Parts: sequence; structure tokens; C-alpha cells
Amino acid sequence: MKKVKIGMVGAGFVSKIHMDAYEKVVGIPVEVAGIVSGTPAKAEAFAKEYGIPRVYRDYREMLDDGDIDAVDICAPNRAHRQLCVDAADAGKHIICEKPLTGAFGDVREAGRLPRIDMYKEAMESADSILAAAKRSGVKVCYAEDFIYAPPVLKAKRLLKQSGGAVLEIRSEESHSGSHAAYSRRWDLAGGGSLMRLGSHPMGLVLHIKHFEGQIKDGKPIGLKSVMADVGNLTHTDAFKKNPGKWLVSEWEDVEDWSTVVLTFEDGTKALVLSNDTTMGGIVNTLEVYTTNSVIKCNMAANDTVRAHAPENETFKDEYISEKIQTKAGWTFPSPDEDWMRGYPQEMQDFVEAISYGRDPVYDGELGRQVVRAMYAANLSAEQGRRIDLAQLDASIKA
Repeated sequence: MKKVKIGMVGAGFVSKIHMDAYEKVVGIPVEVAGIVSGTPAKAEAFAKEYGIPRVYRDYREMLDDGDIDAVDICAPNRAHRQLCVDAADAGKHIICEKPLTGAFGDVREAGRLPRIDMYKEAMESADSILAAAKRSGVKVCYAEDFIYAPPVLKAKRLLKQSGGAVLEIRSEESHSGSHAAYSRRWDLAGGGSLMRLGSHPMGLVLHIKHFEGQIKDGKPIGLKSVMADVGNLTHTDAFKKNPGKWLVSEWEDVEDWSTVVLTFEDGTKALVLSNDTTMGGIVNTLEVYTTNSVIKCNMAANDTVRAHAPENETFKDEYISEKIQTKAGWTFPSPDEDWMRGYPQEMQDFVEAISYGRDPVYDGELGRQVVRAMYAANLSAEQGRRIDLAQLDASIKA
């Protein structure tokens, strides 16, 4: 069997997660054969740490390498569109970390631009990626790890066996705030907590309704409308009078709190929550309410390991779990956080899709649907009303 050779774009936090996931792929030989980064020194250090044989000076040099089968894009959100289109035009399969793309504007305070313009830019960007992939006949693998998480896979099996209709879904990703500088600015991140965190639960609930429709009627259940609200809780007088040192508050033109209500074509509902104002560790949850069952998943918490330390320094640099503020007291160290969130399973699917020529479970079209929902939600929050997606798209084409 031919080895699948990956070119990695980016040498940051997510790239490390992907590298560890590739090492757990079974049944198909896979190698990250080269890496490129906007910071060459980081690429060199990353290559040395993981034994990657090639470090490229420019991503186009990677695309010209006939030895590379697929490009794994772990670059900042703003770069996704160009990297995806260029990779497709070079005949490389695409693995793209969430979000697939977005709207970034062309000014420093892009977050103050009209949301209808943002929606148009985001959809044009997503469509250009899928069109490029279709022209070249390459796969677009959208890296949404939640749908591969063991709790979610179990939930899907339970849903299939129960036969009940899904009436409501609730899903959330929240924590105490990103420490990445780019996350503070819309022109770099494409949005705030709604985009950066909310794309995880948004992608998950869209997938669950897609899955339900496929097993019941052979076609996905699409999204009809969105209604949303966003805010900056760390910019309120309440926060300023009692600032919390554990919460990130240096947001420039992006929100740190969001709530989205989704209505699907069958009239059922979903609630997507995301914020940067939650302490106590990351929240990754899914709840599914059906006509004959309730299924609740927690992709973050575990109690297989419990540890107590009287001081924060006791466990030194040993990892406990994501976004906890202290290692003192009782903690719940995760034995394999990446596995519980679906990263190795995700890469197993992508490598199989590339090797066998089949579609991945989460493809570019579903990634596009996430972008559509997110930017329609931003428009809803701006206008203070429910947004019907079919009407929105028709008005843009008119």
C-alpha cells in the first residue's frame, strides 16, 4: 500500500495535536514529509522535534513537491482560503482545521463592518474553495474533531438504534479565553467566540441533523433559520468594577460571548453556546433530546484519574487538562484528552479517504454549512431578528 505523504502548514498548538494524531493512524502508512511556517525558526524546531525530513521556505515550494499527497492546513484562519485554493489547484488533497474559511475585511477594525458584507465575503470564500477542489478532483477534509469523539460516536449509535426523532440539540464550547494574540482581532480571526469556539458545537449539531436525515430518509436535514445574540461581557461595567485576572479581556473588535438558536427544515431546534468567560476548565458538551430518549455527552470531563496537590507547583509541567486555572486542590488529569475529543479518529478517517478515494465523514460542504450558519448568526445578532437562510441567499442573488 502506498504511503500517504502529508505537507504540514503551520507549527503551532494545533499542528502538534495533528502530528500526535497521525502517529496513531493504523492500517495505512502515513508520513508528515514536510512542513512550512510563516516563522521559519518554528518550522525548523518543529521538524527537529518530530523528525520531519523537509522544511520548505515557502508553501508554494511544498505545493510544487510531487511527493506530497495532501496539505494539512493548521495556519491562522485568515490564510485558509488562499492555502486551500492553491493546494487544490496543485492537485493536493486538503485537510483544513476549523473554520474552513471566513470573512476578515481589509481594515484593522473589520469587526465593525456591516455583517451582510461579512456574510457575502465568507460565502464567496467558501464557495471558491469547493469550486477549486471540484475542478482538480481533490478531497476537502474539514477537521472538526467533535464528530469523531468517542462520546459522539456512541451517541450516534444510540440514536440510530432508538429510531426516535431528534427534537432538540444543545451543544457548547466555552473556556476562559484564548491567549493567542490573533484571536483579539476580527481581521485575523474572522470573528470572536462565535467563530473561534462556536464553530465546534455548530459543526456538531449540523452533523447530527445531517446524520439523522440520512438514516431516516436518505438525505440530510438542512438548516432553515438562525437567531443569535453576542456580547462583550469583559467590557461591561460589572467586569471593570470587579475584573477577574483569570479571564482574557483584551478583545479589540470581537465578542467574548454568543448564543445561537437554530431552526431546522423539519421544525426542530438546536442551541449553540460559546464564550470566553468560563473558568474551571474547558466545556465541550452535547445534549440530544428525542421523542424516546435523552443522550448527554461530555467530551472534556473525566474522572478516571483524580489527583490532589496542596500547591500549584507540585505536578510541575505535567499536563492536567485544557484551560484549568490551577493545579492545586483536586484535579482530574486527562489520560488521553486528544482521543476523547476525536483527533486520532479524525485523521484516521482523512487518511483512509485519501488512500481509498472515498469521501471523508466531514467534508468541505459541511464545512461550508458551518461558515454559512456562523455568519448568518452574526447578521442576526446585528439586526436583532431571526434570519431565514433561503431568503437571505435569495436577496443576495437578486
